[in-house]
Amino acid sequence: MGYKSHLYYLKKCVEVSKRSRDSGNMPFGCILVSSDGEVLLEQMNIEGTNYKCTGHAETQLMEKASMKYTKDFLWGCTLYSTAEPCAMCTGAIYWGNVGRIVYGMSEKDLLKITGSDPKNPTFDLPCREVLAKGQKNIEVIGPFKEIEEEVADVHKDFWNK
Repeated sequence: MGYKSHLYYLKKCVEVSKRSRDSGNMPFGCILVSSDGEVLLEQMNIEGTNYKCTGHAETQLMEKASMKYTKDFLWGCTLYSTAEPCAMCTGAIYWGNVGRIVYGMSEKDLLKITGSDPKNPTFDLPCREVLAKGQKNIEVIGPFKEIEEEVADVHKDFWNK
């Protein structure tokens, strides 16, 4: 297949986030991409009518990935996400052994959109800071100014400020 650009995969994440919102969940999405560029898994947030505190897209994707692939295989993979993974999701990515994280919008910029909405009490804790406390050299790439507006558009009129 061949690896495509980071923006190509981030646009796929935006499509997942739109489906997440359309199905009644929070507007986040992520995908797992193999070292040769194949999209292995995609995941939206899971809340539905009941709140699931670990229902974040990245944590749910890592739960699936860790049951399906070996840690050695996952180290060669990249997790792409619409927004910078929170501390919980970064921890799941760390423990799952994915070697690279790429995201479209920073957590600080997400907070500007969500405000004080109780459904998303955003941490001011960048994923790079979480990973700096660990023992693995997980590469982090993002944010991407070229796609931030597209990511943000999915959040419009979703959050109560």
